[in-house]
Amino acid sequence: MHLTLVKNRRATFAVDGFAHFDVMSDPPITLFCFAVKEEAKFFKPLVLARSDIRILLTGMGSNNAQRALRATFANYLPTRVISAGLAGGLKPGLSTGTVLFEIKGDNIALHTALIAAGALPARFHFADHVATLSSEKQRLRETTGADAVEMESQAISQICAERKVASLTVRVVLDPVQEDLPLDFNQLMTSDLRLDSAKLAISLLKDPLKVLELLRLRKQTNLAAKRLAQVLAQVFLKDG
Repeated sequence: MHLTLVKNRRATFAVDGFAHFDVMSDPPITLFCFAVKEEAKFFKPLVLARSDIRILLTGMGSNNAQRALRATFANYLPTRVISAGLAGGLKPGLSTGTVLFEIKGDNIALHTALIAAGALPARFHFADHVATLSSEKQRLRETTGADAVEMESQAISQICAERKVASLTVRVVLDPVQEDLPLDFNQLMTSDLRLDSAKLAISLLKDPLKVLELLRLRKQTNLAAKRLAQVLAQVFLKDG
């Protein structure tokens, strides 16, 4: 495996085939992790000229997030990592576009900045699949007490803790608890949690009316991703 080493970074040991560095990036780098490009659609253009901001598309789910982040850490160690993207609402009253955050430890300044930007403190439930039905989301709320559900942040947080990198989660609600998603996306995924276009096409051929629901979901996704970008920019890009 070839690694392009960052100047003044020394690889100290190897785990699972990855070299690891014992110093933080210089200058400091903030890494934003999104599962898929649609989540980063409105934030990415805002940071293209920023050398201190990087975006990583991890893929969906724990395994993809772990693999992508470990590979990134093998090349450089960011100062902090933000797990950003979409989430399913579990708490009643959280509408599409509501931005939620969870910070491990005490960071009053960051907590205050996120609140000022319109985000709400929350607790996230980590799932190994997409919660597509309102009934499932209601059960998750009852059994976990969490405010929202997503699939990557726990894995990202664990890896950051191992490497002593600060991390936090900032997510935006896509589907409120009372809404079903138009399709069972779990049935349309490949084994590595990528959307299978052939399976999607077959599903839509069986039920063409679902196309309209998917168009509504795309509009909803854009609304949520745009709101997330606004909050992230207000909190993390104000010095740029």
